[in-house]
Amino acid sequence: MSTFVTLDEIRAAAARITGTAVKTPLVQLHVPGLPFEVWVKCESAQPIGSFKLRGAFNMIAQLAPAALAKGVITYSSGNHAQGVAYGARALGAKAVIVMPDNAPAVKIEATRELGAEIVFVGPASSARRETAEQMAAEFGYTIIPPYDHPHIIAGQATCGLEIAEAMPDVDLVLSPVSGGGLLSGTAAALKLAAAAGGCNRNVLVWGAEPELAADAKESFYARTLVEWPAAKTSRTIGDGLRTQALGVLNFEHVLRFVDGIVTVSEEEILEAMRMMMTYSDLVPEPSGAVTLAAVLFHAMELPRAEKVVILLSGRNIDPALKLALAQDLRLKATAS
Repeated sequence: MSTFVTLDEIRAAAARITGTAVKTPLVQLHVPGLPFEVWVKCESAQPIGSFKLRGAFNMIAQLAPAALAKGVITYSSGNHAQGVAYGARALGAKAVIVMPDNAPAVKIEATRELGAEIVFVGPASSARRETAEQMAAEFGYTIIPPYDHPHIIAGQATCGLEIAEAMPDVDLVLSPVSGGGLLSGTAAALKLAAAAGGCNRNVLVWGAEPELAADAKESFYARTLVEWPAAKTSRTIGDGLRTQALGVLNFEHVLRFVDGIVTVSEEEILEAMRMMMTYSDLVPEPSGAVTLAAVLFHAMELPRAEKVVILLSGRNIDPALKLALAQDLRLKATAS
């Protein structure tokens, strides 16, 4: 079994990313009818609009000068692409990003604006990885994987560490899950902090993902890693959650530190986005809204809790979808 990240490594990552990533706020969400307090961990407040900067910068910042000089490469549908591009630019390194040809235009343009070179492949996450590995071998780039690496996990875990510090009496934390970087890191940080007396010793951590891309839930309850075909996972509107399988190291962390995984429907994701836009100034991308969808529509499947923190993993929503949701809200307001 691979080595698990430690609390010292997570604290070191927190120090390393200070000044590049920000400590994001917890914002209470007052949605009528919920049986518990809901607080949003607003990773949308990161400079790139998503949590991905944490892990990407934590890994790039540890590269030797010779490796930085050759450049870095990754494979991503968008948010990790921006994290790597932002981190590489901050450290003066070239960034190459392998992206699926169905990635949202808003994420493609944001990545380009950060100075990265983009290479397009088909929708399968396996094809993205294979292309990145081939280019790394040919040009000497260092691969900055989206989730399956201890430096990435430790970087994403700083999100959980901040939750423990800001709300030590939290009962339940919900994270989106795709490749497993954010979920595994957040769960590890909270459980390790709890063991060290840094927060509620009974804190629970759950994942949330779309029903149409539920490979993580299947893997978790089968206790064996499964992979879904790209044709299935690409059906969900949550473009950041279309990964076909959890990373191997992420899965080990999930099995050790995570308490459960719940799935949500596409309409539940859209309604959660509408609700967040109605009851706050926050604008979530679909992948970031799965946690709110879980508490809105699947509270009976979750453990009993008084204080719940949901991770809003990103704000990088397609402008057309944002406009459509805003129109829906205006129509509802007019009808009422």
